[in-house]
Amino acid sequence: MPERPDIHSQRAAELRRRAEAAKGDGSAPDIEVAALRYDTGQENAPKVIAQGRGHAAQKILDLAAEHDVPVTKDPTLVSILGALDVGTEIPPDLYGVIAEVLAWAYHADKAVGAKRELAQRSKAA
Repeated sequence: MPERPDIHSQRAAELRRRAEAAKGDGSAPDIEVAALRYDTGQENAPKVIAQGRGHAAQKILDLAAEHDVPVTKDPTLVSILGALDVGTEIPPDLYGVIAEVLAWAYHADKAVGAKRELAQRSKAA
């Protein structure tokens, strides 16, 4: 399975609506995101691999959607991760909350995979 960052966004439910609206008037969407990657065999802890606001945030979310990377909403966590430099491992005091997010992403990934498999079987039948 290829490496994929897990992306956490502020106001995720509202995000796509605002992004679509912003495309029409050229303004930057009012969003902030942070992306994490964790390769259990290679890294000691998850790392911040991207972060952004406005159009940069939207680009990160668009890439996540293109690659079926799970996205979740946690404004507090995004604020904390936004204070870290890109490439920085998360501090130990965040291990618990990040473990919960990674567990959620793992289950979301499995659900998406199961839906794809079902769709492929339906097409083949």
